[in-house]
Amino acid sequence: MRIGIPKETKTLEGRVALVPAAAADLVKAGHKVFIEHNAGVKSGFADSDYEAVGVTVKPDAASLYEAGEMIVKVKEPIAGDLQHLRKDHLLFCYLHLAAEPELTQKLLDIGLTGVAFETVEEADGSLPLLAPMSIIAGKIATQVGTHLLHQPAGGKGVLLGGLPSTERGKVVVLGAGAAGGNAAALAAAGGANVVVFDKRQDRLAEMMALGPNVTALYPYEEQVAKEISDADLVIGAVLVTGARAPHVISEDMVRNMQPGSVIADISVDQGGCVETTRPTTWENPTFEKHSVIHFSVTNMPGSVPRTSTQAISAAILPYVQRLAQPDWKDVPSLHKGINVENGQIVHPALQ
Repeated sequence: MRIGIPKETKTLEGRVALVPAAAADLVKAGHKVFIEHNAGVKSGFADSDYEAVGVTVKPDAASLYEAGEMIVKVKEPIAGDLQHLRKDHLLFCYLHLAAEPELTQKLLDIGLTGVAFETVEEADGSLPLLAPMSIIAGKIATQVGTHLLHQPAGGKGVLLGGLPSTERGKVVVLGAGAAGGNAAALAAAGGANVVVFDKRQDRLAEMMALGPNVTALYPYEEQVAKEISDADLVIGAVLVTGARAPHVISEDMVRNMQPGSVIADISVDQGGCVETTRPTTWENPTFEKHSVIHFSVTNMPGSVPRTSTQAISAAILPYVQRLAQPDWKDVPSLHKGINVENGQIVHPALQ
């Protein structure tokens, strides 16, 4: 198969879908691999690194998309990408279509087959292609949220971990999956008092095991409202596979938070679990609503492309290899990953 790796076009996105070593495995398996000029530079990989393993470098997006049958990228296609996509393309990337009805319609109009990383689901319910970026996004949410609490950044001037003679900062995390669990773990390791909400008892037990400064609770609406009212940092990490995230935090709850507090909504890719969330970019990552700082960048892991690219490449390569086979739809996990095909919505969460 002819596999094309385009340069990402989202604002300040530095990732590339496959590292040279992964591309080398595809070439050795008999596939033709193409990459757009400088697609890997921000992740630390030069064109020459790909050429050395048999990858053909294309000078621009148009020639890259023209050469490829399967298009493997990281983020959902935007304006610059959509003009190059064709009906015969197999698109493999993050799509997050539940929050993007306009993109959904454009992909339907093109008629291609779109397999989304975030809906490739194994028999045990795990989401292997979402997990690595969720882990990174969770860590970034805590790191950035910690910085935004600094007074020069507009925050209330709280050091989350505290020290003798001061109070510890308080972090509330909604969701204890890969994103929320890692956000909570980092906040707890930094010494903050952490409250984590989740509906699953096994995840609550995992959060409690992080340390004596972690409280794990069921997300009753009244309890959520109470805990976030005096929180310094609130991290939203609620996920319903393939579907739009529910609003767990209402605007009234945000209005009752203290001025200078911070919300980091990792769920923004799926529409956000905070009612006041709106998508932002790394150029303008924050906004204020009701005197609360909101951080809701839609490609958080893109800010650490060297780490993120290594993680995503390792996760997706086995699936790329399988997608390159004619009978790939016989693989249940990949079949579940199909969002759109032949002008029709396929994934039930989008219907």
